[in-house]
Amino acid sequence: MLKRMLNNVFAVFVIVIVLSLVIPMNEFMGGALIDFLIALNIALSLIILLITMYIKEALEFSIFPTILLITTVFRLALNISTTRGILTSGYAGEIIKTFGEFVMGGNPGVGFIIFIILVLVNFLVITKGAERVSEVAARFTLDAMPGKQMAIDADLAAGAITDEDAKNRRTSIQREADFFGAMDGAVKFVKGDAIMSIITALINLIGGMAFGMVGSGMTFGEVAATYSLATVGDGLASQIPALLIAFATGMVVTRTASTGSFNLELKTQFTQNPTVMIIAGLVVIGLMAIPGFPKPILFIIGASLLVLGLSLGRQKKNLLAFETAEAEKQAQIEEEQAVAAGGDDYYRDIDNVFKLLSVDQIEMEFGYSLLHLVDEKSGGSFIERLVIFRKDFAMTMGMVFPSVRMRNNPEINPNQYVIKIKGEEVARGEILSDHYLALDNGDVTTPVDGIDTIEPAFGIPARWISEDKKVMADVAGYTLIDPVSVMITHLSEVIKQHCHEILSRQDVKTMVENMRATNPSVVEDLIPGMISIGYLQRVLSMLLKEGVPIRDMETILETLSENVSALKDMDITVEYVRQALKRTVTRRFAEANALRVITLDPKIEDSIIAGVKKTDRGSVYVPDPDAAQSIITKTTEEVEKVKDVLPSVIVLTSPIVRVYFKRLIDQYIPGLTVLSYNEIDNTTQIQAVGNIAI
Repeated sequence: MLKRMLNNVFAVFVIVIVLSLVIPMNEFMGGALIDFLIALNIALSLIILLITMYIKEALEFSIFPTILLITTVFRLALNISTTRGILTSGYAGEIIKTFGEFVMGGNPGVGFIIFIILVLVNFLVITKGAERVSEVAARFTLDAMPGKQMAIDADLAAGAITDEDAKNRRTSIQREADFFGAMDGAVKFVKGDAIMSIITALINLIGGMAFGMVGSGMTFGEVAATYSLATVGDGLASQIPALLIAFATGMVVTRTASTGSFNLELKTQFTQNPTVMIIAGLVVIGLMAIPGFPKPILFIIGASLLVLGLSLGRQKKNLLAFETAEAEKQAQIEEEQAVAAGGDDYYRDIDNVFKLLSVDQIEMEFGYSLLHLVDEKSGGSFIERLVIFRKDFAMTMGMVFPSVRMRNNPEINPNQYVIKIKGEEVARGEILSDHYLALDNGDVTTPVDGIDTIEPAFGIPARWISEDKKVMADVAGYTLIDPVSVMITHLSEVIKQHCHEILSRQDVKTMVENMRATNPSVVEDLIPGMISIGYLQRVLSMLLKEGVPIRDMETILETLSENVSALKDMDITVEYVRQALKRTVTRRFAEANALRVITLDPKIEDSIIAGVKKTDRGSVYVPDPDAAQSIITKTTEEVEKVKDVLPSVIVLTSPIVRVYFKRLIDQYIPGLTVLSYNEIDNTTQIQAVGNIAI
């Protein structure tokens, strides 16, 4: 029974509205009934406005045109009842009386002006705009119906949708056209209601004063105060719900491009660009310079906008990094699942098989906390610094290393990064993105607290210093390095160590073509008649492996052309090239035109030469085990003596011994520089700081 009554309550409500047009509601319950209905009117208007703010599209509130008609009639019925009370007794309920007293504040003229302003705002601004939008939306919706119907028919014919989908889409189009057509007419209710409010107010004021002067016996002042209070109160009691309904009408007809609720879209679109908040905050703070402006208020608003903008920017960076990590992780999971679920079908396409074979020459993987250092959109400078290093490396070593593939790796520590060469890990490091790496070069007077660590590129003891201790650490004598510089330095050292592996035949071919454009004769005489691109690549790789720049390609090619007889022995050929590049070698390893070196005893050189054997492919060093062990031991001892004094330890040998000694010692002291006398420029001063002797 109760459920049936609830189902019919709306019909009963409509009947009550119609009856209230003729029944004097203010005479029931001492005016309490009219107060109840006025309060109900305000509540209904507020509910309708809130509904329009939370719907995603206009059709979710398709009964709005009917609701608009009912609420308008309800409001007019209340106006008639309150007008009846005002004209007969000057009283139409406590709500109207309170409205009048509160707004008027003892001044009837001010109250009436406020009422007129509200009516004009409703009539000229909100209702007028909503009417125009509804009219245009209805026209455009009707004009677009044939095209939408044709699109549905095309999708149905192509098999993109089913008959049921086509039926639903046609129904939706028809409902949309009906809705905006109904809204175009329903807005006229609101417009008429605003006009009627002005007419009712004039009737209440003029008619009430006329009746009051004739039958009440009050003075003109008392009559004016009584009826102006009742008129303004009645106007506000009806105009506030009317304003809410008009606002709701505008909300419905202007939300055609929305995809979510108004609150959600307002939050999303207002916070999607933090720079706007920051600029607005700066402008508001700048207004403080104008004399007479309230500086505390401007400062509070401007500072709030700045804090909001900076906070949104930080949240956006973190969200972007998180979404990137999650997207890559999800893509990897989906790919693995696809391969596991249907591997045979996936790899039936031969192109998918070839994808498994591709290997990046240089690759860096980053933990979650380091992504903002790499992402240029988040202000990261890693890529910019990498470009600068590539240019410097090309100018120094004469080689352009390939692009570095950078990706997120959610499986490593958030503060770690991994460097790979040809798909295999060769180095890794761990940094704190909000700290500085502090190195003690021996000048530190007062230690500064920090997190002890090891500098990843050179293995030097260091510590991470927080931002607030940066100045203190600088004054104490530490050398401070920012996190991006730490990663760039580590990557640069790895590339220097492995550049001979990275140099490809395609890179060498590009170098040869560049040389052909400036000196075609030297290229045409040598390539491909005497040597191949592959042979030249091996020569250049051997030079790079020992840190010899290959920028002077013209000298390298001319030396190879002049020593054709030695081309069969790759080691001897490279030695000739090194000697031709002696100015480059000297500049690379000398400091202030001086070389401090460790010399090799002649007896050791003789023993090395005795172990060299000639073969069809060149010379091979076959050392005596005992002699080789003695040479390695003595070399290690001498290097240990001077490594703390010399920034780079250099061993100087005779030209014929250099390559064999280097090959012997490289297994035990990697990276040791070995030069021959013929590779040193004549103007360079040589100072022996040690001697390797047995």
